[in-house]
Amino acid sequence: MALRKILVLNGPNLNLLGTRQPEIYGRDTLDDIAARLTAQGEALGLAVECRQTNHEGVLVDWLHQAKREGVHAVLLNAGAYTHTSIALLDAILATELKVIEVHLSDPETREPFRHLSYVGMAAVACVKGLGAKSYEVALERAAAL
Repeated sequence: MALRKILVLNGPNLNLLGTRQPEIYGRDTLDDIAARLTAQGEALGLAVECRQTNHEGVLVDWLHQAKREGVHAVLLNAGAYTHTSIALLDAILATELKVIEVHLSDPETREPFRHLSYVGMAAVACVKGLGAKSYEVALERAAAL
């Protein structure tokens, strides 16, 4: 039996984790997070694939591809696109994917422009404010879907 696939999509500037504002985002790199998620996924009987791009259209393309491939759920940290991208909202709605919104910090405690989440308008859940642990909690939620 094939493992259920969880796709972890990361948006702009997340490739800089570990060095970008560590007081907000922590010192874990995206590779550190991906390694932990892969191991956690194996323990949960899930196949985890992690990707990152700085380009909005690539995220949209990956969501379309996930639908075609029958991905079980998507963990999406869209970075700044969370607060600006109607295209991502439309892609989530159009694909009907189970998307869990992920944030390292808690956007609601930060600048007012971060309080609006287009991703959140279509996501089935949101995990925020736990640092790198946000991804691990989100993966546990995805496994339960």
